[in-house]
Amino acid sequence: MIARLLQSAAALALLSGAAAADYALTILHTNDFHARFEPINKFDSGCSAEESGKGECFGGTARLVSALAEARARSNNSILVDGGDQFQGTLFYTYYKGAMSAEFMNKLGYDAMTVGNHEFDDGPEVLRGFMDAVQFPVLMSNADVSGEPLLKDKLAKSVVIERGGEKLGLIGLTPQDTDELASPGKNIIFTDPVGAVQAEVDRLTAEGVNKIIVLSHSGYGVDKRVAAETTGVDVIVGGHTNTYLSNSGEDAEGPYPTMVGQVAIVSAYAYGKFLGELNVTFNDAGEVVSAVGEPLIMDAAVAEDAETVARIADLAKPLEEIRQKVVAETTDAIDGSRETCRVQECAMGTLVAEAMLARVKDQGVTIALTNGGGLRASIDAGPVTMGEVLTVLPFQNTLSTFTVTGAQVQAALENGVSQIEENAGRFAQVAGLKYSFDPAAAVGSRISDVMVQEGGAFVPLDPAKEYLAVSNNYVRGGGDGFKMFVDARNAYDFGPDLADVTAEYLAANAPYTPFVDGRITRK
Repeated sequence: MIARLLQSAAALALLSGAAAADYALTILHTNDFHARFEPINKFDSGCSAEESGKGECFGGTARLVSALAEARARSNNSILVDGGDQFQGTLFYTYYKGAMSAEFMNKLGYDAMTVGNHEFDDGPEVLRGFMDAVQFPVLMSNADVSGEPLLKDKLAKSVVIERGGEKLGLIGLTPQDTDELASPGKNIIFTDPVGAVQAEVDRLTAEGVNKIIVLSHSGYGVDKRVAAETTGVDVIVGGHTNTYLSNSGEDAEGPYPTMVGQVAIVSAYAYGKFLGELNVTFNDAGEVVSAVGEPLIMDAAVAEDAETVARIADLAKPLEEIRQKVVAETTDAIDGSRETCRVQECAMGTLVAEAMLARVKDQGVTIALTNGGGLRASIDAGPVTMGEVLTVLPFQNTLSTFTVTGAQVQAALENGVSQIEENAGRFAQVAGLKYSFDPAAAVGSRISDVMVQEGGAFVPLDPAKEYLAVSNNYVRGGGDGFKMFVDARNAYDFGPDLADVTAEYLAANAPYTPFVDGRITRK
């Protein structure tokens, strides 16, 4: 009997030891915040006082303060990380650059973030200033920054932090085509994500770190590839494609987490509308034995922290005159969502392209082309403020006019659909032009039936003929893969600001009625 009791006690001790070896961690995460410090409406644009009164606002830093306090109280062991693109998207960024992001990320208590492509929108200088101001590491593994003096001794590929008595390896990842998406300069060489992540995993593993989390601003598709083609990664916190993963949301692109082998992939849409909360349990070998959670909606049920509301209101004072100026009126909502503008003709794309063309038509320009990724929000029906226009077009891009051949136009449209499966920002919204595309066709032959307006009629595009075109300076300079425009003849990149052009066009056509007219068709 005594022997049997001793055996039972030993077995219980072993079970207790096994349980003690398990390590529970709550990973709280955001991605693609885009300077949405104030709450947003259902269009991901600024939330009005009326909408707020009806409880129709989401997100905002003040809600994140409250939500994080509650989430941390639920877990005795948590980290907070970000999947990149804190920069760009509202007047706050235009005015304060990275300073406001740094202030509030410090307040929220982030443990690390990865570099998003928009962190390079104003070059390495602004990114370095932000990194000097934050109290946590900013990471990027898949780039050689040794030739960039501002970043070579500052921007790490990975970091090891300690939490709950265990070491966690955090690795950063940014889009491989960041040189096409932003303005990192010519001193940084971006590399393949799989090899970069594996190299850091191997180095961290050699140092005895067996719990590894990748902070990836590379998109849901790349995240799944990294999970499948590397070994040693446990969790990937995603960003870049604004992917909503959920086990209950009807608009979700996949489950939360999405499991690829033993790797848990999570993403929490964008703009601070959700706070991701993943509860992971690791065994003693550092393997994930459980990963469960759900993005938490930051709706009116989440209280706003009063101190944070007051601080944001104070920072907003210099912007009020610009933001509140009513420039026009629209009869209906203007759809500028990425879900439409990156895969098909959208009302916002039509508006912006028509505004561009109208501005320079007297110069003989007949074709307008703008990238769907440059359209960052929708506008609701009713009065349109300059603040709303700037939320849609926050990049301070200027109009660029140039001479191109029909063959170059065809190549540009091909480029526009070359990453349509990934919802990439290069999809071409147009004016003075019509075209069809077939995503299932062979690469290089997806575009057909290209027609250009001449006088009052549309005629087939002539590959050998030269046309005067207008775009924004980002696209004309080769951004989003439009390299066929880099050496265009007669290029002038210093036209008026695209936001001003669009606001003036809306005013001239007020009340504006949004429309699509079949200028882009999918076969």
